[in-house]
Amino acid sequence: MTGTIDYSSNLDASGLRFGIVAARFNQAIVDKLVAGATGALLAHGATTDDLQLVWVPGAFELPVVLERLATGGTVDALVALGCVVRGETPHFDYVAGECAAGCAAVSRAHRLPVAFGVLTTDTWQQAVARAGGDLGNKGADAALAAVETARVLQDL
Repeated sequence: MTGTIDYSSNLDASGLRFGIVAARFNQAIVDKLVAGATGALLAHGATTDDLQLVWVPGAFELPVVLERLATGGTVDALVALGCVVRGETPHFDYVAGECAAGCAAVSRAHRLPVAFGVLTTDTWQQAVARAGGDLGNKGADAALAAVETARVLQDL
């Protein structure tokens, strides 16, 4: 395909400002996602002054705070971090689904990257594996997705 540009190697976070919104529910997991996200951003050129970390009670509350940060004009990209583990009731479906839909809505409404680093797992062990365990750190992955998407949007 002609005219295709691969932005996957443009992970330079320098000069970009990030809002990271993290859910305290399942905080043992989310702390690791936050460490992964902030570590990845700093390793790719962001400074601590470029990062704003905001904690909320749970994943359901992520979109409203993302929305506030998006309307403030002080960030180039947002990262949503949380962990929802399936239980014995349909609560998981509502929380995970509304969280994902809300994050996507903020991204579309503000034409701003909102990287979805919210784990939605069936078990605690699956969450551990994705928060710095055998399957990497999805917080770091989300942060790098935010960098790449911010750079794509700058160039378009």
